[in-house]
Amino acid sequence: MKAFAIGAASVLTVTGAGTGFYVYMGKQYETAFFPNTTINGLDVSNKTADEVQDLIASSVDGYRLIIHARGGNTEWITGEEIGLSSVFDENLEDYLDNQDAMNWWKLQENQYEISTMVTYDEEKLAKRIDSLNCFSKMYRKEPKDAYLSDYEPGVGFRIVPEDPGAVLDQEKVAKGIADAIKNLKTEVYLEDLNVYKKPERTSEDEGLQNTVDTLNRYVNVEVAYQFGDQQEVLNGDTIVNWISVGKDGQVSLRGEDVGAYVKELAAKYDTAYQNKTLKTSYGPTVTVTGGFYGWRIDQAEETNQLMDLIKSGQSQRREPVYSQIANSRGDNDYGDTYVEINLTTQHLFFYKNGKLIVESDFVSGNHSKGYDTPAGAYPLTYTQRDAVLKGENYRTPVKYWMPFNGNIGMHDANWRSSFGGKIYMTNGSHGCINLPPSVAKTIFENITAGVPVLCYHLEVSDNKKTSSTEKGTTTPTTAPTQAVTPTPTQAPAPAPTQAPSPTPAPTAAPTPTLPEPTESSSAVPVTAPQNIQGPTNGPGQNPAEESSPMESPAATQPSIGQQTGPSGPGALGDTTQATKPTQPLGPMAP
Repeated sequence: MKAFAIGAASVLTVTGAGTGFYVYMGKQYETAFFPNTTINGLDVSNKTADEVQDLIASSVDGYRLIIHARGGNTEWITGEEIGLSSVFDENLEDYLDNQDAMNWWKLQENQYEISTMVTYDEEKLAKRIDSLNCFSKMYRKEPKDAYLSDYEPGVGFRIVPEDPGAVLDQEKVAKGIADAIKNLKTEVYLEDLNVYKKPERTSEDEGLQNTVDTLNRYVNVEVAYQFGDQQEVLNGDTIVNWISVGKDGQVSLRGEDVGAYVKELAAKYDTAYQNKTLKTSYGPTVTVTGGFYGWRIDQAEETNQLMDLIKSGQSQRREPVYSQIANSRGDNDYGDTYVEINLTTQHLFFYKNGKLIVESDFVSGNHSKGYDTPAGAYPLTYTQRDAVLKGENYRTPVKYWMPFNGNIGMHDANWRSSFGGKIYMTNGSHGCINLPPSVAKTIFENITAGVPVLCYHLEVSDNKKTSSTEKGTTTPTTAPTQAVTPTPTQAPAPAPTQAPSPTPAPTAAPTPTLPEPTESSSAVPVTAPQNIQGPTNGPGQNPAEESSPMESPAATQPSIGQQTGPSGPGALGDTTQATKPTQPLGPMAP
């Protein structure tokens, strides 16, 4: 209990002293402002009204307002220039009277504004503001909007930031300066007063950012086209020329420009409808003219796919979309699997993977009636077993039907006992290549759609291969029904030299005696209609109408994939789509 009493006495002593201090301080703040008190931005903490007036008066005396403008331009206005003086009313005393002196300990912030603390000549201030250098033409600079940069190779596009310029709103400047003077501020930064004219579009503009993002997505695309060993690389340096930006910032990719690029690729790398150089099985090199075999870009579809790639921002290594394909790239496009047909000697060779599979005499289109089989390079359209070939007044079944030039094709001709020689001059077909059945069977079993058939004219001294080719045995001019199949040998390599012009075949030739048709052949002899014209040997010519199957189920007429034949004389349309094979007509009836 004693200890408690002493403690209590001590507490009472401290409490008594604290109460005295609290009351003492309260008395002080009856005539002085609380701590943390400002008047018009002036710190008047612990000052009496008289002391505040003295502070204001001293601030007015020799007053100078420093004005900071853009570009480091600094100038000032003095109190003397504008007739600045201090003015006091009862507001100071009123603030003190309203102060609860005994709440001094709360240490809260108190901010007061007095409108009549200073006075100045408003006309003098206006004239002085007008004379500021920041309003002169020397310092005036119009703001510029942010904008898109030009394309930079390897970089793309960027946003060029806006230029804020230096154009002031004089009315706002005058108000800001007047407020600073009323509060006796010594400095004012025009930048902080929001008095400058702003650009309409800044680098933060969402629409501008979307535009530059879209542009860079387009020009950052790289498409590497492969054409065999050759490559064409498309990148932003070219793509940028195909792009338009509207007033609304929308980016568009001009399809006509993309299509023009694809067209250039086609002109450079398409080989369809172009002459082929062939080192023949006889030794000499010929130029195969006419026909439509070769690579052909589907320009419409490739344009669409390329536009999609660019818009998606996808880089890619690719081959173009083809409407027609070939075997190879390089020195020739027909590769080492092809049928070689010499229309002059009436002899063909079939090579597969560079090996001779079969060779044989044949009978082609009737020369005397103008049904000459056209020279040229053609893709095999499809193969069909047991087709019925028909024409006017006849129906002829064949076991092996292999069209390659519209209505012209290779097929077995069991109604013939002889092939080759000059039979075609007066007793040929409507344009088809009539083959011994065994030869047609061999070719049929080893050939597929798309294999090139190369038809040409070359006069040779005898219907024999040159000894230099060493390719096997050649069948006699008049071949038996059973063809001779030589041991496979290597196909001759193509050569760049131009073959001599073919020598016209003799007009006089013996007409073989043909056997009478049997019931099994279903062949009915007819004379070809007079209105059927034989095709000429030039590129883009319509093939002769020879034969058409009576039955052509889809299962037995496969498509060549993307291959297609000509759509008309000289057809080279850029958007030709792959088509199903045309229906053939039948051979000339025996």
